[in-house]
Parts: sequence; C-alpha cells; structure tokens
Amino acid sequence: MEKSVEKGMEPNQSLELIAAMIYQAKGNFKHNAIHFLLWGWVVLIGNVGMYFLIQQGVKAPYMIWLITLPAAALSAYFGYRQGKQSRVRTHLDTIYMWLWISYGMVIFTLLFFGHTINYQINPVILLFSSVPTFISGITIRFKPLVIGGILFWISSIICFSLSLEIQLLLSAFAIICGYLIPGYLLRAKKDN
Repeated sequence: MEKSVEKGMEPNQSLELIAAMIYQAKGNFKHNAIHFLLWGWVVLIGNVGMYFLIQQGVKAPYMIWLITLPAAALSAYFGYRQGKQSRVRTHLDTIYMWLWISYGMVIFTLLFFGHTINYQINPVILLFSSVPTFISGITIRFKPLVIGGILFWISSIICFSLSLEIQLLLSAFAIICGYLIPGYLLRAKKDN
C-alpha cells in the first residue's frame, strides 16, 4: 500500500490534474451551447405555439410538439459531429453526455404518454429540466446555467397550481431564462 502511495502523485499534482480535467471539460461543454439554443427555441415555439393553438380552439394543439422530432435528429447530428471533432474526451464529458441522454429519454417518455394525463406535463418537464441544467452549470462553473436550473425548479412548483394555458406561458419564460439566455452567453464565451 505504501509503495503505491509513494509512486502516486503529490497532492498539488493531483489538484493540478483535476483542475486541468475540469478546464478541458468546461471547454468541451461550451461547444454544447448549440444544444441549449436549439432546444430553447424549439421548446419556446412549442409552448407559445400550443398556447395560441388552444386560444384558437384547435382540436389537437399538442401536435405542435412534433417539431421536437426533427430537433432530436438535428441534436443527435450535432452531438455526433462534436464527438468526432473532440480532441480529448474526459470522464466528465461522458457523464455529461449520458446525463442529457437520460433526460431526453425521460422527456420523450412524458411526451409520448402525455395523453394519459391530458398533457398536463409542464410542471413535471420543468422539474426534470432543472436537474441536468443545474448540474451542467455546477460542472462547468457557469452561473447562468445554475440560475436557469433553479428557475426551472421554481417554475415547476408554480406550474403545479396553474391552468394549462398559463403553464405554457410560464414554461416559455423559464425556457428563455434557463436555456436561451445561458446558451447565448455560453456561445459568446466560447468565441472569446
């Protein structure tokens, strides 16, 4: 046991390695601004669009959410392309990727079975959205995502007591604060 400790790194070397890994992961995560922007706009359009379709008395206003299908394909393409271009893939990158893939699976399950609860899923989606957004912000030390995750959580609590129409508007606001603003800030930071 002592031999492995002797051959191991000094504490300051370990800290430098950890810091380097976080810095590398942060750089890799910044390339994911495109995902926050893509999904931010798609979900914003979905929420606002569904609100207006309900106001117009359209029979199946939830059909607007079919826009998520091409968005999912586009997101997968961007993710695949970024994975191919990434010079270094850290353990944090892998965790980050599977966190968001898991989140996507949960959201698509909710959307697929939303009819069973009359599509009253906004509070649940906001609640689930708070977790990967908050964790992403903590991981890359990017406060706008941390704040976005917190706003998703607060919005989910409020949504539980609102009508569907108002939930859609609050969800749109949460998406602007939780995905779009951080996405644009992250993209601007990447360009610097």
